Amino acid sequence: MKRILIVDDEPQIRRMLRTSLQSSGYEVTQAANGLEALTQFESHAADLVITDLAMPEMNGLELTHAIRRIAATPIIVLSVRDTDAMKVNALDEGADDYLTKPFSMPELLARVRAQMRRLPEPQDKIATHLDLGDFVIDTDAHTAVVKGDAIHLTPKEFDLLVFFARSPGRVLTHKVLLRAIWGPAGEHQPEYLRVLVAGLRKKIERGEGPKYIQSEPWIGYRFHPDPESENES
Repeated sequence: MKRILIVDDEPQIRRMLRTSLQSSGYEVTQAANGLEALTQFESHAADLVITDLAMPEMNGLELTHAIRRIAATPIIVLSVRDTDAMKVNALDEGADDYLTKPFSMPELLARVRAQMRRLPEPQDKIATHLDLGDFVIDTDAHTAVVKGDAIHLTPKEFDLLVFFARSPGRVLTHKVLLRAIWGPAGEHQPEYLRVLVAGLRKKIERGEGPKYIQSEPWIGYRFHPDPESENES
């Protein structure tokens, strides 16, 4: 049974989340602040963390940063603050998704299911063959196939596609993508990313998109290797 750690300083929110998640078959543990949550996580790691942002002792951003230093566990952030700056901060710190309060439980459960499907492989076993949705990617052979058709990519386009494929469904900020593809020196060159994404889209979308690479305005991009499956979730 997958274990989810709920972190929120409001008892009624914790009760609501616990009841819904347990009814959906998850084991649930709780913490009232980030410091308590980090202590629990270090002693008994969860499969997924759902955390509020504004909390005493240690807030959600600090907790996300602390967890990301020791684990790749998916983190969903909940907050009443619906600003692009706050979303970017949370995602840059390592959050996998961001949901604004108030939210519907069906939407949260769908996002939980999506993150559970994407639990990362152990760091000592990084896959070189990625078969997900409409894509088959071989990092050793440097090949990519979409719906059975081979596509020819530049080295940077291939690197970007692989990075997307290793984090399907996760919002990746411009800063994270620039750092991943060009290193720290590229963090302040957003035009590089716009051009690269446009080139990759042209080759994989085939005039039908954007369905695989979806923009998150002012924040970054989200990769959906199997759009039809995502819509069903």
